[in-house]
Amino acid sequence: MCLSTVVKKNQPDCVLLEYVSKIEVNGNLITLTDVMGEQKTVEGTIAMADLTGGRVEINC
Repeated sequence: MCLSTVVKKNQPDCVLLEYVSKIEVNGNLITLTDVMGEQKTVEGTIAMADLTGGRVEINC
């Protein structure tokens, strides 16, 4: 199972959510869901997704 840590692109130390298993994009809204089912929705765009390294950066 590949899980990712999602961070703000311009603030790489600002973790939005860890252990993310699902990312849904609806226009400029991104809904992150972690392995326990916790959800967080942010406004922005995906800047980079490193699925092997388990890191996603979001412009928000």
